[in-house]
Amino acid sequence: RGTLEDVMKARSAAMAPGQGPAQQAASEGMLTQALGRLIAVAEAYPELRADASFTHLLDRISGLEDAIADRREFYNESVNLYHVRRERFPDNVVVSMFDFPPRALLEFAAAEKADVDLKALFRP
Repeated sequence: RGTLEDVMKARSAAMAPGQGPAQQAASEGMLTQALGRLIAVAEAYPELRADASFTHLLDRISGLEDAIADRREFYNESVNLYHVRRERFPDNVVVSMFDFPPRALLEFAAAEKADVDLKALFRP
């Protein structure tokens, strides 16, 4: 139950509007860790894995992870396009007049991108 509550809290944080890139990356990192713990719990209980409701939950979680990855990719593509346009004429004139700042990409540390080590979660 606690693991599922952690997943729901992390999901809410990851989907919250108005976060900066650093906050978004931290929220998504928490979600990834919580999902890893949820999958580890499911591996420990085969009867839970066979439950139709839990299977549906895993499918929804997978869809959520795909949606987050798509949005992250879209954001980074948009930031790259913004930076290119800031350098081109006549956009660079407008940028200099109104002082449009550069934007940060959503970047994650290698540890946050790594697959969850399920064996390490069960070691005493």
